[in-house]
Parts: sequence; structure tokens; C-alpha cells
Amino acid sequence: MQSQNLLYEGKGKRLYKIDNTDTLLSVFKDDLTAFNAQKKSSEKGKGSLNCQISSQIFKILESKNIKTHFIQTLNDNTMLCKKVQIIPIEVVVRNIATGSLIKRLGIAESLIIKDTPLRQPLVEFYYKDDALGDPIITDSHCLMMNLITSEEIKILKTIALQVNEILQEYFDRAGLNLIDFKLEFGRDKDNTIILADEISPDSCRLWDKVTHKKMDKDIFRQNLGSVTSAYKEVLERLNNL
Repeated sequence: MQSQNLLYEGKGKRLYKIDNTDTLLSVFKDDLTAFNAQKKSSEKGKGSLNCQISSQIFKILESKNIKTHFIQTLNDNTMLCKKVQIIPIEVVVRNIATGSLIKRLGIAESLIIKDTPLRQPLVEFYYKDDALGDPIITDSHCLMMNLITSEEIKILKTIALQVNEILQEYFDRAGLNLIDFKLEFGRDKDNTIILADEISPDSCRLWDKVTHKKMDKDIFRQNLGSVTSAYKEVLERLNNL
């Protein structure tokens, strides 16, 4: 990979263009960021673990007829993907009340699904803008800002809930509760909306079903230890399914 082919560098990945193709190389980084990049660090091997976990999840979703940008894994930290135009909306699905939700609404954190005040999965939209702190937005905001159409709002929510159902069952078999997660979507060359970015412990909250031990980036946010140790355990559990 040559530096002049670098198309974009984000918090967790570098994207490289491949000349005369509709594909990209997504190279996962070892960098760690939290609180809108106010907290930063790095752990060797983190990017590789996220790439492998995300690849497995995309394969599972593809097998369940969820269209994604994933093509194949080239090595432990590099994924070949379809080129998409990213929709500037982060779609968050919540199964258990924790994180920013409890701060915004003043509700108690719950450890297990039967105790959560959420009676059904909650889907939220956030505007992708670091300068604004990725603010939460409503359907009306999306329409006002011409981010997506009414029909596309329905598409994002439908796919997000389908992904949630698939991944809840998948992680359950690995002894993990899927607490919440973030999805990003893009439009491919045919203008079809497909799942993009990554799905990994960097973008999901995963808790051990028995101990409620956190197995995600909250370890870094809350100074609970090594994320790579937890991510490695997540990958091992998924590999053993």
C-alpha cells in the first residue's frame, strides 16, 4: 500500500483506494479513542482483533441476507471492501439501558435484559460530525438536513433491528449479552444502501452473560484493564462456535 493511495484515515481505520476498481482496503489500527477523541491511547494487536471479529460478523450477516460492504479478509488487519458513499448518520441500537442513555434520561443502569426499562430494542440516530460531538438527531432532523429520505429512514431502522436480532443470538451462543452497538451505512455504486464500517468490540457493548464483565471499549473508557485481552477472548469464543 502506498501513501498516495490513502483515501481516508479515521479513528480506527485507514482506507486505501485501489485504482480503477470499486473496492477499498480497510486497514484496522491499534489506536484507541474515547469521548470524541478526548482520550487517546494504543494497544498492539487491537486492530487485528477488531478486523477478525468484524469479518466474522459480516460473514454471518451476509449469510442471513444482510447486504454489507465486506468482500474478504486479506490478512489479520486488512479487509477488502466495496467502495460506498457513507451516510453521515450513526445508527445505534440499544437492548439494555447504559452509557449515554442513562445520563440523558436519568434512568438506572441495568445489568440484565429482564431488568432494563427498555421494553423493546431502541433505535437512535446520531449525526456524524466530530466538531459537533456527534449529536443525537430525530427523523425530522434527518429530513430537514437532507441526509436521507423518509423511505431510507425506514430502511435504516429495519436493517438495524434485523442485525440486532441476528447478533443477539450469535453472541448469546458465545456467552455474551449484546448491550448496544453502532452501525454505519453507505450507498454502493448502484445507490443501494448497505452496511459498512465495522462491527467489533470497539463499536459494540458486550457483557459476559454470567459475570457481567465488560468485553468492549468500555474497558478503555473506564480504565478497567487491557482491551486486547478482552477482545482476544471475544474472538476465541466466536471461533469456538
